[in-house]
Amino acid sequence: MISQSDVVDDAARELLREFERVALPHVDELYATALRYTKNERDAEDLIQDTTLKAFQYFDRFQRNTNCRAWLFKILTNTFINQYRRRVKEREILGEENRESVDTFFFSRDSTRYYDDPEKALGSRAMSDEVKAALGDLQPEFRSVVVLADLLGLAYKDVAYVLDCPVGTVMSRLFRGRKQMRADLAQKAYDDGLIRDRDPYKKDDTNRTRIGD
Repeated sequence: MISQSDVVDDAARELLREFERVALPHVDELYATALRYTKNERDAEDLIQDTTLKAFQYFDRFQRNTNCRAWLFKILTNTFINQYRRRVKEREILGEENRESVDTFFFSRDSTRYYDDPEKALGSRAMSDEVKAALGDLQPEFRSVVVLADLLGLAYKDVAYVLDCPVGTVMSRLFRGRKQMRADLAQKAYDDGLIRDRDPYKKDDTNRTRIGD
C-alpha cells in the first residue's frame, strides 16, 4: 500500500527534477550578474545560493510555460537589494564606488567612437571608460533599466516584470537614461576637445564636426 509520505516524497522528487531542468541552466548567467552586483566572488556565491534556495522554495508557485529566466532575475535582484543595499548607502553600492562593478561588462577602450551612440556601445559590450562613467552616473532607477535592457538583453516586458513597473515606465526610463548618457558623453567629449559642439544631438548636424575631420 502506498503511504501518504511516499506520495509526498515522489512529488518532491518530481519538483526537484523539474527545477533542475528548467531553472538550473540559468545559474551561470545569474552568477555573472551576481558578480556585477557584488563585485567579489564570495558575496556572489552567497547571493546565488540564497537566490537558488528561494527559487526552489517558491518553485511550486512559478507559473509554468512562462519566462523562468526573468523570474529568476527578479528573485536575484530582490535578494541583492534586501541583503546588500541596507548594509551601506545607495551611493556606495550603486554610485561612485561601484563603477568598477560594471567592469565585467566592458572588454576594451575606444577613445571616441561611442560618444555619438551609447546604445550601440552598450549592445556591443566594448565600452570606453567614459561610457562606464556615464552609466555609473545615472540615477539608480535609470541605471537598472539600462543594465537589464541593454547589457543583459531582457525584453521590455521582462524588465518590467523584474522591476515591478509597467512596460511604459521601462521605455520612459530607458529613453531618459540613454539621453542622459548621451549628454554626459557629449560634455566629456567637448571638455576633452574631441568635438566643437557642446550639444551635438540637435536636429541641425552642421556643428557636429569632430576636430581633425
